[in-house]
Amino acid sequence: MGSLWESPHTLAKLASPGHFRLPEADNRMKVTVERAELLKSLGHVHRVVERRNTIPILANVLIKAERAKLSLKATDLDLEVIDSIAADVQPAGATTVPAHMLYDIVRKLPEGTQVVIEGSGDRAVLSIRAGRSRFTLQTLPESDFPDIAAGDLAHSFKLAASDLKRLIDKTQFAISTEETRYYLNGIYLHAAGSGKNAALRAVATDGHRLAQVELPLPQGASGMSGVIVPRKTVGEVQRLIENPEGEVSIELSQNKIRFTIGDVTLTSKLIDGTFPDYGRVIPANNEKTLQVDKKDFEAAVDRVSTVSSERGRAVKLSIAGGRLVLSVTNPDSGSATEELEAEYSAEPLDIGFNARYLLDIAAQIEGETAILKLADPGSPTLIQDKDAKGALYVLMPMRV
Repeated sequence: MGSLWESPHTLAKLASPGHFRLPEADNRMKVTVERAELLKSLGHVHRVVERRNTIPILANVLIKAERAKLSLKATDLDLEVIDSIAADVQPAGATTVPAHMLYDIVRKLPEGTQVVIEGSGDRAVLSIRAGRSRFTLQTLPESDFPDIAAGDLAHSFKLAASDLKRLIDKTQFAISTEETRYYLNGIYLHAAGSGKNAALRAVATDGHRLAQVELPLPQGASGMSGVIVPRKTVGEVQRLIENPEGEVSIELSQNKIRFTIGDVTLTSKLIDGTFPDYGRVIPANNEKTLQVDKKDFEAAVDRVSTVSSERGRAVKLSIAGGRLVLSVTNPDSGSATEELEAEYSAEPLDIGFNARYLLDIAAQIEGETAILKLADPGSPTLIQDKDAKGALYVLMPMRV
């Protein structure tokens, strides 16, 4: 497995106590900024910073003040987020302070206050003033702060923020959390199809379920490499999309991806691995079709799974004629059944699924009707939204 971290030499250099030196005397700066704007900006960047850091500089946020602008930058060496806001700057300067502590301080300041951030040239401290509150934070010099060099990002395209959010929302739940299968720890983003059917496709799987969502291929994305966007990056991008009416600029190469959302720029390393040939697990000949009201189905699965055990969350679907019976049996606590009306004309079938996985997929169905295309109790089931195109889900059954 190729490490997503920088080389050991870089880490050793960053971790070396001698690498941290006092800031130079010209690091004096003074910035005045609105508390609400500063809090919002810190909210965008501080989440990247891990709570536990063996490398002190990675616990800090880089504060840079210049030309009526305050920029904030945080990184974990795999992921970097930069945001900037308007500010009264005189004089300019830069330093780094503990990210989570600064966020908590600003969060607790009274609403509507002006925050004055002042660097000191002769001591390694930063002072923060707002109203009658005064704080002094220890700093580390700007020159120690690492930079993710993006290099040449060969492909560039734009997406409506709502489209990118949909791609993430409908696939994120299926990302694997199993670290040994690191190549499944993200969303596989790639160009698929050709001509009028060319699409930008997002796929995620953990081996038990698979989610695939696509939209028309945006201009500039044709010929792009298939890339695996890490789980943490996916989560941060999702949180940064605050205005679904906006637009997101995406640039990528084989090993880096950059998202620009308003004033925020997020640059991330990609997972260095090969995503499996997912097309082989998407069933093409499942001829037994079950149609059921999505809301009723979701609520019924939720109800009967109440008695299931944490370890074996199996729910059994007994399908015959226009009837679907959901049942759960737990030797330790009891049993539950619920009957629903459904459209089904094939021979009767009993099949089991993990209730949690079934609920995760049901939550992605936007329309009123869920379609389950089944084969037999041991084969994967294809689940689709009758009213929404471009999305499909595959779920492996369980023994019941």
